[in-house]
Amino acid sequence: MTEHLIGVIADTHGLLRPQAVQALAGVELIIHAGDIGDPKILRALKRIAPVHAVRGNIDRGDWARDLPHTLMVEVGGVHLYVLHELFCLDLDPAAAGLAAVIFGHSHAPYLEHKNGVLFLNPGSAGPRRFTLPVSLARIKLHGISLDPELVELKV
Repeated sequence: MTEHLIGVIADTHGLLRPQAVQALAGVELIIHAGDIGDPKILRALKRIAPVHAVRGNIDRGDWARDLPHTLMVEVGGVHLYVLHELFCLDLDPAAAGLAAVIFGHSHAPYLEHKNGVLFLNPGSAGPRRFTLPVSLARIKLHGISLDPELVELKV
């Protein structure tokens, strides 16, 4: 059975902490769920692994123009749907055959299974917001089974 390790990050707002880079070491691909804040973040993440990113509400300018608002990422036959703001979800994930919906925006880590679909917000790996943790996520994919993990960064 093939295994994959996926890094999930969001809401960096132009700050890529060394703790985030360390937590993403060894992943085979990275999903950024928006509010990247600066193209240098994507360049730095691409030094770790290939990156799939969506545009967040703060991502503006020439560098962000080509970023999609939603993205379908296929890994090992499993489909992951990525968008920044969950309220913009305009499809039924279970009916669409999705394994996961990955989103950001709130800065609050969230991990729940609904109707057989993983809903995952890795939280914010960038500047701390209020008393929320600074975090990201990793997903271990075993065949078609997803094993998500929220990772709080010590900052």
